[in-house]
Amino acid sequence: MIEPLPIVEVRGASISFPGVKALDEVSFRLLPGEVHTLMGENGAGKSTLIKALTGVYQLDSGEIVVNGEVRRFTGTASAQAARISTVYQEVNLCTNLSIGENVMLGHEVRGLGGVNWRKTHAKAREALARMGLGDLDPRAPLSSISIAMQQLVAISRAMVTDSKVLILDEPTSSLDANEVEVLFGVIRRLRDQGVAILFVSHFLDQVYAISDRITVLRNGGFVGEYLTRDLDRTQLISKMIGKDFESLRALGSNRQTELRDRTRTPLFAAEELGRKGAIEPTAVEIHAGEVVGFAGLLGAGRTELARLIAGADKADSGTVRINGNKVSLNSPVAGLSHGIAYSTESRRDDGIVGDLSIRENIMLAVQARRGWFRRVPGREVDQLVNTYMERFSVRPNDPNRPIRLLSGGNQQKVLLGRWLATNPDLLLLDEPTRGIDVGAKADIQETVAELAEGGMGVVFISSELEEVVRLSERIVILKDHQKVGEVINGPEVTAESIVAVIATESGSEAEAHADALAEDVAEGEGPTATEAKEGDAS
Repeated sequence: MIEPLPIVEVRGASISFPGVKALDEVSFRLLPGEVHTLMGENGAGKSTLIKALTGVYQLDSGEIVVNGEVRRFTGTASAQAARISTVYQEVNLCTNLSIGENVMLGHEVRGLGGVNWRKTHAKAREALARMGLGDLDPRAPLSSISIAMQQLVAISRAMVTDSKVLILDEPTSSLDANEVEVLFGVIRRLRDQGVAILFVSHFLDQVYAISDRITVLRNGGFVGEYLTRDLDRTQLISKMIGKDFESLRALGSNRQTELRDRTRTPLFAAEELGRKGAIEPTAVEIHAGEVVGFAGLLGAGRTELARLIAGADKADSGTVRINGNKVSLNSPVAGLSHGIAYSTESRRDDGIVGDLSIRENIMLAVQARRGWFRRVPGREVDQLVNTYMERFSVRPNDPNRPIRLLSGGNQQKVLLGRWLATNPDLLLLDEPTRGIDVGAKADIQETVAELAEGGMGVVFISSELEEVVRLSERIVILKDHQKVGEVINGPEVTAESIVAVIATESGSEAEAHADALAEDVAEGEGPTATEAKEGDAS
């Protein structure tokens, strides 16, 4: 079978921002009548590539070819003129207008007296029918239909201009399983009509259910293009994280040093803790002095679960107990008041306040916990700031220096100092070592181990599975916004075994795989960590 010519082709595309190369000579192509998924971890370059294809960013070098013609997009309008349309994760529609008005927005049928609404709604009905949505009344208010149906309306609007390329950026993030199937029906209909569809999702099951072809990016570079049927899940994950199984085996992990008594009341316990569209109802326990790792691909629900534990997001189901007492965590301040500190994964956007000094950044959480009208005395401020700057060797050693002028590793150390200054009982660290040098990573990992030895409960989240396995006493495995397994660390637990659970096709199979791994740990022929320690001592 002869492969058709690409509708869109990106050749050697590079885009740089201050201090980072977001795309580095990336090549990519979209064929007609295919669903092509773009895969990669956070920072891989997916969003940058999409924005280049839609005219939001211009290329520093390289070219975009549409139907054999080199095009230079100077904005979104020029991309739309090339018949490239995009539907984003957040539905960008007008809820105060009708369904038909949204479908035809900017493309209304006009007559001598202005917009001919009868013909406009008739055209909207035709557009909806082409998507298999002929049962929708174009005159009904958009607000009268579900978010899932609004997503389909957004696709209908994108296709009014007879687009030949449709980019769907995380379109299923807020949909349930039945709604996803309806969306996939529309995608398959468009594919069969010859439309080239670029699909972006972190849900592996969905990727394999809908995709014909996969392109993997990593750290702004092109890893490869593969037919979906030729690339199994384990291979895909290895290509995304840049580790083959041989390297994943070489961990040098520090296993748990003793078997914990889990009959004791945990520091934190939640039952059926969940938030619709973010994380399925989940049970989780964290004991004092324990490091619990959250493992899973980006988008699996790691951050979402951490935010519920910290009170950064409000749960819509479940109960929470701290030291056996039922509590309500409906805000970050409530979390702090119960001794829970949360260091966000987005250091730049949600962590540092760039124009404030190191001193002011360290003291923000302490002041918030104490109350903004109860100022912390200057002597106490100096003591806390000096303590944590010295403890983490923050450089340069100038507490009055704006934090934006520090390196990423030093910014991360300041954030860790901020949360430790609140003297928490439970510390949640979301990607604390992302984007920092090896030395700073080692400092932070060592700190995590020391904090746990001192009795603090720690939740450690990292895309680097080696880190999770190395540091964690217990590992919660997440996939597609749900917990699929939990294992106590031991000789049988490796980054490879965690990847194998994540790569299992269905949620129920992943749970079974995780259960089997847990049984291997409990009944394995190899020595337990305690036995190994005793052997070393003898």
